[in-house]
Amino acid sequence: MARIAGVSQSAVSRVFKPGASASAAMRRRVMDAATRVGYRPNAIARGLITRRSNMVGVVISKLVNLNYPEVLVEITQRLSGRGIRVLLFALETEGDTAAALDQVVQYRVDGVITAAMLTGEQLGMLDEAQIPVVFYNRAPDVPAVNAVRCDHAAGERWLVGELVDSGHRRFSIISGPEDSPVSTERTLGAVEELKRLGVSDVTVARGDYGYGSGREGFSTIVGELGAPPDAVIAANDTMAIGCIDEARAMFGLEVPGDMSVVGFDGVGPSAYAAYQLTTVSQPVAQMSEAAVSMLTERIENPELPKEQRVFSGIPIRGNSARLANNP
Repeated sequence: MARIAGVSQSAVSRVFKPGASASAAMRRRVMDAATRVGYRPNAIARGLITRRSNMVGVVISKLVNLNYPEVLVEITQRLSGRGIRVLLFALETEGDTAAALDQVVQYRVDGVITAAMLTGEQLGMLDEAQIPVVFYNRAPDVPAVNAVRCDHAAGERWLVGELVDSGHRRFSIISGPEDSPVSTERTLGAVEELKRLGVSDVTVARGDYGYGSGREGFSTIVGELGAPPDAVIAANDTMAIGCIDEARAMFGLEVPGDMSVVGFDGVGPSAYAAYQLTTVSQPVAQMSEAAVSMLTERIENPELPKEQRVFSGIPIRGNSARLANNP
C-alpha cells in the first residue's frame, strides 16, 4: 500500500495511528490507496502489538439524574477524539460494582472513569491490573485517588444563604439515594449551613434522584409538617421539578408565591418556562475534559502522582425561589 500511495511505511502507520501527525495530502493519498486495495485496519491486531485495547471503561449507575447523559456524551466525544472507544457499564445501584469490575479487567480496558464509588479493595484490584482510575464527581474516603468533582457543599451554602437572607425560615430537604456520595455531600452541606445560620428544625425526605420521588417527597414533607415549608432544597433538579409539579397539581400552591424550591445540576429542563429553577449548574464540559485528560495522561505515564480537581458550580438565579437579590 505504501508503494501504491508513493509514501513510506512509517507514513502509512502515522495515517492509521490515532492522534499521529500526518498532512492532509498524505492522508488523502494513503486512504485512496487503501480503498484501491480494500485495506481496513484491524484494531484488535493493533492492540495485540501495542498491548493496549484503546478502550476505556465508563462505570455509571442507572439511578442518576438528567445530568449524566450529557456527561456521558461529553466524555465519549473527548475519548473518541483521542482514538479511544468507550465500554459502558451501567449499574442498578451505585454500590453494585463487583460484577462490572470483573468485566472491566476481562476486557483489559486501558483505564476507567467511574461515576460510582469503589472500595479500597476494588481500587487495589485495578491497580494490580495496571488500570488507572479517575472518579467523576465523587472522591472516596481512601488515600490518594484521581478525581474530578464539583464543589457540592459550596453550592449548597450559596443556595441556603440566599434563601435565609430572603426571609425563609422553615426548610425541608429532598435527598437522593442513600448510597450516593453526591447526595450525601449536598444534603450535609445544606443541613450544616442551615444550622450555622440558626435553622436547626429541618425535615428531610428520601428520594432516588427521579422525578416521581420529587413529587412523593413533597407529599411526605407536607404530611409530616401539616403545611408546606417556606422552602424545599432538592438534591438535584429532577426532584426539584417533581416537587414543583406536586405542589401545584395536588396542593394548589404557587411557586415561588407560596413557597420556594431550589435544585442542583443545571440540567436542560430546569430552564423551561414552567420551572426556571434557582439552582447550581455543574460545569460539565470542563469537568469531562479534565477527567479524560487526567485518565489519558496516566495511561501514557502510569507513574504520574494522584490528582484531584475541584470545580466551582455556577449559581443560577431562577424564578422558582423568592430571593431578595433577584432583579
